[in-house]
Amino acid sequence: MKLRGYTIIFFLQLFLVSGVQAQTIHLSVAASMTDAFRELMAGFKAHHPKAELLPNFASSGSLAKQIEQGAPADIYVSANPKWMQYLVGKKLVAAGTDRIFAYNQLVFVGETKSPIATLAELVDLERIALGSPQNVPAGQYAKQAMEGAGVYALLEQARKLVMAKDVRQALIYADRGEVDGAFVYKTDALLATKAHILFIVPKNLYDRVAYPVALTTSGAVNDPAKAFYGYLKSDEAIAILVKYGFEPDH
Repeated sequence: MKLRGYTIIFFLQLFLVSGVQAQTIHLSVAASMTDAFRELMAGFKAHHPKAELLPNFASSGSLAKQIEQGAPADIYVSANPKWMQYLVGKKLVAAGTDRIFAYNQLVFVGETKSPIATLAELVDLERIALGSPQNVPAGQYAKQAMEGAGVYALLEQARKLVMAKDVRQALIYADRGEVDGAFVYKTDALLATKAHILFIVPKNLYDRVAYPVALTTSGAVNDPAKAFYGYLKSDEAIAILVKYGFEPDH
């Protein structure tokens, strides 16, 4: 009888643990969406108090590589469709769930002591920060724009480019005055305390900044994750995105 009792207790504990785990949502989100997503998480939590949301904010490329290597992730948000397609190609994203849900814009920020207004004037600066184009979408867009303006090679040869691990680090460099300026998203620029937008990068020089979201293969069988994925389409979620400067895709 004791053995049977222990068996019942064991399976009851297993059931309870499974129930708790099923409420957990692992979020892998592009660093530029950190603040907006923290509020989105709080909004979702108000409707689903038992859900436990565990965010991982980093560059889109780093997150994609982590997911490929087996890091827990139910929902992936990239700042570039390229990295989303990378995971789609690896069959790590649930088929048919990847979609664009927000847009952003690239700007150049710095202190007013560096009053420039065009990409051509970047050659007059000494230190320019941008996310590493290898992994950071904001850096890829910045490189694309500078190449379009014919200044990237000049700045690279003069060693004026300071590579950051993500767009938020580039913003910090500019806000602290450690560089003359930095390429960041418009939404990030709104968070700066000292740096200001010196100019908006012409949209015709780089691909539109689009944020795709998708359920991973593990997220597709996680009901709370699917609920959060659906929540991102709600009017409440759209209002939060607008509040932080994003342009929702309706």
